[in-house]
Amino acid sequence: MQGRRSNGQECEHESPHLVTSGEYLADELRRALRGEAWHGPALQEILSNIAAEEAMQRPIPNAHNIWEITLHIASWANIALRRINGGQVEPFEGEDWPEVHDFSGENWDAAVSSMTESYERLSEVVLGMTESELMAKAPKSERTIAGMVSGVVQHAAYHGGQIALLRKSVTTYHRRAAL
Repeated sequence: MQGRRSNGQECEHESPHLVTSGEYLADELRRALRGEAWHGPALQEILSNIAAEEAMQRPIPNAHNIWEITLHIASWANIALRRINGGQVEPFEGEDWPEVHDFSGENWDAAVSSMTESYERLSEVVLGMTESELMAKAPKSERTIAGMVSGVVQHAAYHGGQIALLRKSVTTYHRRAAL
């Protein structure tokens, strides 16, 4: 259904009522995470049924693996949230691309949970923001807070596509299907 943002622009939304920018952005974050995004599978859909042994594989030498990309996605949702809350603007040392030292199933589950929680927290905060707060400049940026959050959604789509391709080369199901 079509709705209208508070700025008058049409947007596709589940509800026919008027939506605020916060509602719209929170919905976009949830779609990037959970599903029903226009571009295809969401992060949770792409990561479902990937085992730690698959997530740690590096089918392309010198490229990031699924595990590292998942942590990177979580990091940038957390960095955006920290910026909104007035915290440190730049990533902490090692935060942009966190290193993985223990490739256990428990740590893989924790990495996926961390990504999910980071998107859920950011979505909740954005949902509670006013139009003027969302239209304010992000710290040390020419972009607005809304623009930064939109960038987090785009970041998810970009890296989700990378994960989807890597998944095809590391999962047993996809390797067998290719034979």
